[in-house]
Amino acid sequence: MTSATNPTTELTPFPDHTQLPESDGKFVKNWQEHPQSILLTDSIQPILKQLHTDGQYCIGQDLGIYWRLTDPPEKGAEAPDWFYVGNVPPLLDGQTRRSYVLWREFIAPLIALEFVSGDGSEERDKTPWKGKFWIYEQVIRLPFYGIYEVNKASVEVYELIGGQYQLLAATEHGNYPILPLGVELGIWQGEYQNAELPWLRWWDSQGNLLLTGEERAEQEHQRNDRLIAQLRSATLGGYAIARRRTRSLI
Repeated sequence: MTSATNPTTELTPFPDHTQLPESDGKFVKNWQEHPQSILLTDSIQPILKQLHTDGQYCIGQDLGIYWRLTDPPEKGAEAPDWFYVGNVPPLLDGQTRRSYVLWREFIAPLIALEFVSGDGSEERDKTPWKGKFWIYEQVIRLPFYGIYEVNKASVEVYELIGGQYQLLAATEHGNYPILPLGVELGIWQGEYQNAELPWLRWWDSQGNLLLTGEERAEQEHQRNDRLIAQLRSATLGGYAIARRRTRSLI
């Protein structure tokens, strides 16, 4: 008699997100990376919740996208500073994602963004099987790829057309359309997390800046203050008219 084999072992020869390294051990290259990622995530959440009423989407921030199995494993991954993928669960088996594994998910992210700290050569490297640009274009096949030059306060956005990345032209607002999301990506000069800097941000198709939760709360607070001031002014005006009428009757 032959012993029974475990069907699970036969069907799952490749590691999943819990078995692959979370990091290659590199330091974050500049201070702005983390707040920049948070700003992008916070401001686009209302849009994503409208697109995915079932909550099936995932955002990665410095999260490895595993595209092939290598030794060591992290050599087979690219970790964009920020990326979004729709129609996948935010958790796997009740666990937060430690990586995004293409041979388990099969759905490529819609857009990935890289924040350049050096001269940009790493982000534009087209060397087959090694270069970041080539891997995003030819293997992972991201529909949109953005390269944000922090020091130059500029962004290049590429769209995958006919299997090749084509540089997008800016809209009349000076931003770059990400049509599947109904948003535009561009540079905003302003203060965020106590730093006055150029930031990568989202706009809607009408050119309105997508606000963070804190900005929306502040906007609502200011609106309420204006309403209260108007009501107070109307009340005092009515009181003054009533007093004048009373005096005219005396």
